[in-house]
Amino acid sequence: MGKKGKREKKGKGAEKTAAKMEKKASRRAKKEEEDLEALIAEFQSLDAKKTQVIESSCPPPSPRLNGSLSAHPEKDELILFGGEYFNGQKTYLYNDLYVYNIRKNSWSKLEIPNPPPRRCAHQAAVVPTAGGQLWVFGGEFASPSGEQFYHYKDLWVLHLATKTWEQIKASGGPSGRSGHRMVACKRQLIIFGGFHESARDYIYYNDVYAFNLDSFTWSKLAPLGIGPTPRSGCQMVANPEGSIIIYGGYSKQRIKKDVDKGTLHTDMFLLKVEGAGKEEDKWAWSRLNPSGVKPTPRSGFSVAIGPNNRSLLFGGVHDEEEEESIEGDFFNDIYFYDLRKNRWFPGQLKGPKSEKRKRRRGRQAEAEGASDEEIEKQPPQGPVEIVKEVVAEDGTVMTIKQVISGPAEEKERSESEEEEDGALCQQVEPCPRSNAMLAVKHGVLYVYGGMFEVGDRQFTLSDLYSIDLHKMEEWKVLVEMDPKAQEWLEESESDEEEDDKEGAEGGEEEQESSEEESEDEGEEELHPSVQLDESHADYLARTEQYWIKLARSNVGPEAKEKKVVKVALAMAKTFYEDSV
Repeated sequence: MGKKGKREKKGKGAEKTAAKMEKKASRRAKKEEEDLEALIAEFQSLDAKKTQVIESSCPPPSPRLNGSLSAHPEKDELILFGGEYFNGQKTYLYNDLYVYNIRKNSWSKLEIPNPPPRRCAHQAAVVPTAGGQLWVFGGEFASPSGEQFYHYKDLWVLHLATKTWEQIKASGGPSGRSGHRMVACKRQLIIFGGFHESARDYIYYNDVYAFNLDSFTWSKLAPLGIGPTPRSGCQMVANPEGSIIIYGGYSKQRIKKDVDKGTLHTDMFLLKVEGAGKEEDKWAWSRLNPSGVKPTPRSGFSVAIGPNNRSLLFGGVHDEEEEESIEGDFFNDIYFYDLRKNRWFPGQLKGPKSEKRKRRRGRQAEAEGASDEEIEKQPPQGPVEIVKEVVAEDGTVMTIKQVISGPAEEKERSESEEEEDGALCQQVEPCPRSNAMLAVKHGVLYVYGGMFEVGDRQFTLSDLYSIDLHKMEEWKVLVEMDPKAQEWLEESESDEEEDDKEGAEGGEEEQESSEEESEDEGEEELHPSVQLDESHADYLARTEQYWIKLARSNVGPEAKEKKVVKVALAMAKTFYEDSV
């Protein structure tokens, strides 16, 4: 009896301690949110000092992810707003506004008084009203340490014709969140899902809200039927009939204390208005079972609406949890979803066939462009060197160099030129990434920024690529960047919190690299050549140890054997394919 009484007493004591700790944690979380609110208010007071609109030419924006890229409804322009950047020690948040001129391939920075506070993981939607409006809802602000979060529930509109920001204050809207999705649909903004995270807890949503663009009022929809489970980062598109399609997304659940389990969703739903009524209770969910080839499971993908009633999905990452580490496989593929046929299919690059046709035609005619052909037919003065970046399945970026000897006979020239062209065309494509920003204008897809990881290091991108979705021939590089030249600071043992404000403000990041000393090591040596009629399997069996040794020297002695082999196989495969 005595022991039982002690156990009960001990249990009650533990409950009291847990309750006290819970109360402390709740107070701490509230204080953290208040601290972030104060920081945001201070930044807003700095923004309020801007009294006039200033538009100035500028270099391309700094590296970032989780911003928004939107096509201007009337001009050949793309509008970039917000985003985040992490340099290994600090998180930077932005509320700057950039405009990309498609025809001139040039950037300008637009400073407008009283903009929305700095944020990332928000949503933006463009409507053609009054010369164009860019609507922005929600998103998050993070402390420089990246450990505290403030989630916005504000709604803003950028009037593109007058270049003015306006905050729309209307009650009854969604709670603060990020990772949600928003689309413009028949004079409404429809918002679905997202998540809210604090230092001690998180919650995912599957609620649906509508904002009326005529009355400026919010309403929470109560659709009939069984809809998607709570999630963030899904694909959300409106079809021509005014229905909403939801695909995929990510969520996590706490399975025990300090242990979370993530879920990559691959299901698909339709949200449509039942009957002719306009009331919110007329909406209904139904499950979609599309045909075709669905995207492989992933999170962090980016979405856009393409031509011919097709939505598209680009990139993303599939994380594999291994004990205490997470290995991510990043993607750079495109999947299309046909809204009318309810069908998925992967985007296939056809290659620049027109170039080859022109070359053959030119050789047959020899009447026009003779001087061009003479230049084209001149044999190289020495070996041709092709440098190629290889991204392994785990996202590791390696650089390998291939040296092709100059062709000896006239007959071999055209073949070697086509091979060289093919290698160069393969080289021109966005590297695998997640959380990039997409926009489509005149049937052309534009991909800006995003990130990928190699080990514990994050590479944030600022490159810009485009591809004509009608032709699907090749990617074009509009803005280049070298990820290896990016600043990366290892975590310091003592956190320098006095610099927090500067970091969160989104100051100018230095782009100089401290890692270039070893990037070109070992590149001068020639790799084992592919023998005549040698298969890929035979080549690999003969040279495997060479490639493993080379991969080991690149990824470092601390890398796992599995990772080294992955990189080695990717390098060997790329070299073999470029040589045959």
